[in-house]
Amino acid sequence: MAINQLSVFVENKPGKLLDIVKALSSAQINIRAMSIADTKDFGILRLIVSDTDKAKDVLASDCIVTVTPVIAAEMSDKAGALSSILEDFSYENINIEYMYAFTASTALGAYVVLRVDDNDAAERVLKSKGISVLENMSI
Repeated sequence: MAINQLSVFVENKPGKLLDIVKALSSAQINIRAMSIADTKDFGILRLIVSDTDKAKDVLASDCIVTVTPVIAAEMSDKAGALSSILEDFSYENINIEYMYAFTASTALGAYVVLRVDDNDAAERVLKSKGISVLENMSI
């Protein structure tokens, strides 16, 4: 099952990222994973948080925020783990739009977050290979 990621359009100015992080912190929302890609004028902050709906409400007054379903696939901590996932996706013709990784608590391990063109197909491939995926309730 896909998990929800927030994409937040952030003006590329000092203090803007801090404002977002403080707003989430004040609302008792935990950031589980994050990635930011920037241009000269703005950035796209991608977040996996403990409460997506609440975070969207908190941030929507100051930022453009969208919710995107993504796959968070568990990875072992060994050489070739990511290569194997990418090979399976390539074989099944699943396109990866972007990805980033994060580690969770020791019990949850390491994950790669994948934005793909077909979440259902990606999940079928991962599960057929015995690879666990996170669900919103498990983050």
